[in-house]
Amino acid sequence: MRNFDEDNITQAVLARVAGAPSPRVRQVSEALVRHLHAFVREIEPTQDEWTRAIGFLTETGHMCTDVRQEFILLSDTLGVSMLVDAINHRHAGDATPSTVLGPFYVAAAPELECGSDIAAGEPGEPLLVEGSVRAQDGTPIADAIVDTWHSDDEGCYDVQRAGGPEALSLRARFRTDRDGKFWFRTIVPAFYPIPDDGPVGKMLRAQGRHPYRPAHVHFMIAAPGCETLATHLFLQGSDYLDSDVVFGVKDSLIEPVVMAGPGSTPYGARLEQAMLALRREFVLADARSAA
Repeated sequence: MRNFDEDNITQAVLARVAGAPSPRVRQVSEALVRHLHAFVREIEPTQDEWTRAIGFLTETGHMCTDVRQEFILLSDTLGVSMLVDAINHRHAGDATPSTVLGPFYVAAAPELECGSDIAAGEPGEPLLVEGSVRAQDGTPIADAIVDTWHSDDEGCYDVQRAGGPEALSLRARFRTDRDGKFWFRTIVPAFYPIPDDGPVGKMLRAQGRHPYRPAHVHFMIAAPGCETLATHLFLQGSDYLDSDVVFGVKDSLIEPVVMAGPGSTPYGARLEQAMLALRREFVLADARSAA
């Protein structure tokens, strides 16, 4: 077949991909062709606009490094990351809601003992973070792995600063005790802008949008027989809860920062003096129901 034009090009491309050996590859390819062609037909880009679009994607790729993933930022800010997350976490019952992983997760976070101070000299208001992990049937989960990370009091993550992997701060990995509990000390994180000095930032400005996320603490919690949970706790009262640039806020994930101590806390920490605390019971979905 030859002589392609705007009336027959879509069907021609669909015919070419129809022979894909994998049914899933065929399904994805056909949907991509249909929707991409429909998008182009709707906006009718000029040749210059299409060249600029290719340049935008090229620049996005060039901005990606070991500590910065511009394509994740693009996915996040267009709401695609949250859409994919919602499709993959349709849980019944009281499982803790998930939200976007974000671009600042580091797999090599140090494992520390419960009660450790992950701020380790960082300036800021001291904060106790404590919680528990259980299954949907109510059983406490011992030895669950709790990864956590957050920004400093100026809204900056450790990987955004100079120093490399040796300068990791405000992140760690803990294991729950026999009652499914964990706790650690840190500082109160601040709201912050996503990196907006690249193509995603240019896109946001062109769309008349701000680059800010409300203050939050990230958690990734894993245990055998359960679906791994990636979520945030958003600090009640933070700016931008209603206009998170990556659409990640859910009412059920907003928690107050309260005053705790002195003395023993409900999660096993012991405080010599009163300090701010952020608390949460996390419920992991059963892996079989998730599948």
